[in-house]
Amino acid sequence: METKHVNCATCDIACQLVATRKDNETRFTLNGDPDHPLAPGAICAKGKLSHEIFDHPNRITKPLKRVGKRGEGKWETISWTQAMDEIAQKLQKVVDEHGPEALVVTSGPWNSSTEAGMTRRFMNLLGSPNYLSPVALCLGNTGAVNRLTCGWMPYPDYEHTECIVLFGHNPHNQSWVMEYIRIRLAQDRGAKLIVLDPRESQSAERADIHLPVKLGTDAAMMLGWVNVIISEELYDKEFVEEWTVGFEELKTHVLTHYPLATVSQITGVDIASIESAARMYANASSAIIPWSPINDQQVSSTSAIRLFSILRAITGNLDAPGGEMMMGINPDIIAESALEMHEYLPLSQKKKQLGYDEHPVFTYKGAEVFKEHTKRVWGAEYPSQVKGLGMAVPSPTFRAMAHGDPYKVKAFFAIANNALQGYANQKLVFDAMMNQDLIVCHELFITPTASLADYVLPGDTWLERNHIHDGMEWMSAMQTSEKLYEPPKDCKNIYYFWKELADRMGMEEHFPWKDVEELYDHRLTPSGLSLKEFQGKYKAKLADFKHYKYRETGFATPSGKVELVSSVLEEWGFNPLPYHRNAPEPCETFPLKFFVGIREPQFFQSGQRHVKALRKSNQEPKTFVNPADAKRYNLTPGEWACIESPNGKIKMQVMIREDIPQGIIRIPHGWWRPENKDLGMWDHADGILAPDTQDYLDREQGIPHLKGIPCNITPMKNIDDWEKVDANA
Repeated sequence: METKHVNCATCDIACQLVATRKDNETRFTLNGDPDHPLAPGAICAKGKLSHEIFDHPNRITKPLKRVGKRGEGKWETISWTQAMDEIAQKLQKVVDEHGPEALVVTSGPWNSSTEAGMTRRFMNLLGSPNYLSPVALCLGNTGAVNRLTCGWMPYPDYEHTECIVLFGHNPHNQSWVMEYIRIRLAQDRGAKLIVLDPRESQSAERADIHLPVKLGTDAAMMLGWVNVIISEELYDKEFVEEWTVGFEELKTHVLTHYPLATVSQITGVDIASIESAARMYANASSAIIPWSPINDQQVSSTSAIRLFSILRAITGNLDAPGGEMMMGINPDIIAESALEMHEYLPLSQKKKQLGYDEHPVFTYKGAEVFKEHTKRVWGAEYPSQVKGLGMAVPSPTFRAMAHGDPYKVKAFFAIANNALQGYANQKLVFDAMMNQDLIVCHELFITPTASLADYVLPGDTWLERNHIHDGMEWMSAMQTSEKLYEPPKDCKNIYYFWKELADRMGMEEHFPWKDVEELYDHRLTPSGLSLKEFQGKYKAKLADFKHYKYRETGFATPSGKVELVSSVLEEWGFNPLPYHRNAPEPCETFPLKFFVGIREPQFFQSGQRHVKALRKSNQEPKTFVNPADAKRYNLTPGEWACIESPNGKIKMQVMIREDIPQGIIRIPHGWWRPENKDLGMWDHADGILAPDTQDYLDREQGIPHLKGIPCNITPMKNIDDWEKVDANA
């Protein structure tokens, strides 16, 4: 029996798995690791069925070059040498004609885990600040916003906490499995659970308190909690006095503008329930508010995320036992951000970053403000928690690509990222891609994005590489993964791509490692071990942790304290206090609201739709509707309906669910059909419905509101009898 340990990279949770293979077998069997120190046994169907995901007849195994019209689906197979020669030549032409800022790269960080900072390294050396990532809408932006308040994004101490607060978050045994296990273990030892969610989710059913908060009103609810905690003097007076600035302004703000009657009206939750939940959180000896994607995707996102940190701070839960740990950069490995060479990108180029001035929080403008403070506290000028440092803002980036304003963008690289369906306003993203001189995708399959590319280059999978999950400069823990199989001959990791391109464009001295394993040997020099030695010694390694580090270093903010009133936002001309902002409300034409649902159990984002074993239990894109709304709009379970917003229309199969509140429908994220000739990219995608006009964007970050958009739903007599989005209009 052969046994190896692997770190699943299908999603961002990174479950540690055990791979076993009998002597007469060629394929390993994957199971959760029962000895994992934090989440024993964690695995989901996507991890269990990884072979079916990757060992698929439609997997790309040779470089492809477009030979027909863009999107026509005509390709020729070429060599890597030809592909890289031509890509380098065409990229250089774009740079010569329009400047290095004319290159945009969007990277999906989870499946490209072997890049180890090489994407940003190449871009910074070239001179382009226009890096995009899905983490701009999910987790990475959280890291940037946390810096405004406390200088760092903390990590929850599930193992010792006495109270857990989930805002719309619903970990279960097929999604966020590690979190699910850690929450259940905490509850088993007596920790309280508070869930805020308009739905009666699985987490809500297990909660000690469930607040059915209205869509998109999380910031208002937290302002109500702050009101209760301050009014009833439940806050940590010593910490507030010594380690915060702006408390009196915050107090006046919440008592004046967010009395509980107002909060109740906004959120739809009665005053007594608001008070009970706030007291349970504040009175707990320790408490955590784990990250939630829900708060990353609202018009009040910056305020909501800041309020997480404010609540943690005023209750004394920052960097405290059982609270939120500020873990810093892992000392055993050279951080990805240290390899990205941000210091090589001139400030003049950083200022050209799309979205830099209008929505600055996670752009280089934010990174430059905090670099001296993070150097003082964390020892690095450009730390990149969850790869969220110095990103361009999606909406202005795609507008520049499509319309040339404020300058032309003519080259677009998508690395393990189905960008066409990863952002709001899919029609804009399509127009942006169609206006490019060069599109390159590094992928496993022909996705809707890859179908529009000029070159599609075949990548490897996490089963086919040695790698280390380094905690993303958020959690100072590392998990190692052993290669199970050799990839097909022409399926290359992303480091290979960037090195080949760099060597052709005069950057060879900055990519000296012959392969990614040599790069990992370099990254592990602080540990004194090579990659193989580290893998052999550790499956998972937690760095030493010390609480209350701020007592020695202060916080990585301009004041050195937790800024309840943000000096940085004030300097930029934004409201320095957290606030609730209303999103557009339903009207006669669009009487309902939809929210974009997070990942479905069978899939991660827009991936895995080609896998029969996973599609078996989720064949069609489904919208969930309350029984009363189904009756009102003549909807029949299992039949199709047209859903229309001010931005477009799609079709979904109707499911009736009691747990969906009346007046709200759920739209799943990332649906397309690999089996269709046109990939179904214009039939079901939530990005077609989601607008990115200013009234739907968070002001400080520029990310879209996905949690409550006016819409209408009508039954369809014939699934093919409808006018879908005309991509060429």
